Amino acid sequence: MTDKLLRELDDGVLTLTLNRPDKRNAIDEEMLEALIETLDSAATDTETRVIVLAGSGVAFCGGADIGQMLERDAADWERIVDRYLDPIRAISTMGKPVIARCHGNVVGGGLGLALASDFRIGSENSRYCTPFVKLALAGCDMSAGYFLPRLVGLTHATDMMMTARFVEAEEARQIGLISRLVPDDELDDAVATMARSFADGPARTLAFTKRAIRRSLDRDMEAEFDYEIFAQVQCLQSEDHREGVAAFYEHRPPVFHKTSKARK
Repeated sequence: MTDKLLRELDDGVLTLTLNRPDKRNAIDEEMLEALIETLDSAATDTETRVIVLAGSGVAFCGGADIGQMLERDAADWERIVDRYLDPIRAISTMGKPVIARCHGNVVGGGLGLALASDFRIGSENSRYCTPFVKLALAGCDMSAGYFLPRLVGLTHATDMMMTARFVEAEEARQIGLISRLVPDDELDDAVATMARSFADGPARTLAFTKRAIRRSLDRDMEAEFDYEIFAQVQCLQSEDHREGVAAFYEHRPPVFHKTSKARK
């Protein structure tokens, strides 16, 4: 198991810590595979009763590692974008509560993990962003297109996904993006208290409850994921995406194409 994902099981509470603090816990393929494997195992592990997702250092997660966004063909991109949705699928379908411990930047793929979780407990220094359009990528990446409108409503989801602005902690609380907002120095206690209550609670009842909630949204999550994969594959091959990445590394504003017509 890689040290990019730390695993600690304590009396039913499994804490998974994204551990690339020098990269704001950006999700590379090694971390992704470890996360998928661990979540899949935890779903059936009888010793695990609740899962906490956390990040080391100053941020929860800065998103996918854009350093790995190399030139690939459409088939490769489709496989990769689909694979990045597998942790979301695991979190959504397992019968165990999942709590996201949100501090600092909760961005991109990191926000996707938090959105898929059952609870998001945010510290006062946390902030949230779907940054994709600034890199000329579809704003619906990593499950945001499915979960965000359902959590915060169409108006707020449209605002976040199409402007790519940061939403600060208090606004996140007001629009329903996070479940709890706590002072920075109380975040660990708040997460531990909630996790302990679930670990000590009726596992079968919690599983039925979670599945009932998830089923109530609709029965078409995979259809939304199919569109996310399609849209992202198109964007990943575009000139605008290459320009967005170049501008990021060159510390300058990107110059994007000014029409809505898709370009390869």
